[in-house]
Amino acid sequence: MNLETDVEAPWPAATDWESLATRAAAAAAQVAEELAHPRLTASVLFTSDEDVHALNAEWRGKDKPTNVLSFPMLERSDLIDLVPSGPPELIGDIALAYGTCAREAEEKGIAIEAHAAHLIVHGLLHLAGYDHETGDEDAEAMEALETKALAVMGLADPYGRDVATDRG
Repeated sequence: MNLETDVEAPWPAATDWESLATRAAAAAAQVAEELAHPRLTASVLFTSDEDVHALNAEWRGKDKPTNVLSFPMLERSDLIDLVPSGPPELIGDIALAYGTCAREAEEKGIAIEAHAAHLIVHGLLHLAGYDHETGDEDAEAMEALETKALAVMGLADPYGRDVATDRG
């Protein structure tokens, strides 16, 4: 998968967010094979709470900021049936809100980079058709993939489970 990354203020320039997004995408592709397709492209926008709030209101009818938004461009069946050759296919767009991400990372006692990596993996899984809001079983499956992808990156389970003993 190829990523187009745009980093806007207030995300701190001291961190290489583009590299983090690339590593998160590679880890997600290791655990969700549909994301490993060579033709796929996604965009990741690191932006402000205000911008994510506006996107959330416009596209989801929710008048509040959120940590990450995903805008899929392909149906899951189209993604699964995508042939290896051909032009690039945009799987979708992801937007991360700095203020919300920073606040949540602080509340969890983790680095903002670790939380942003989790949110990128989460967003990419949404682009691939996974949805934690469709039921407990779907939520557990998505969380398990997120945990595995973050483990590939050397990051802790964001749900607080011991990965070594969790077989789910």
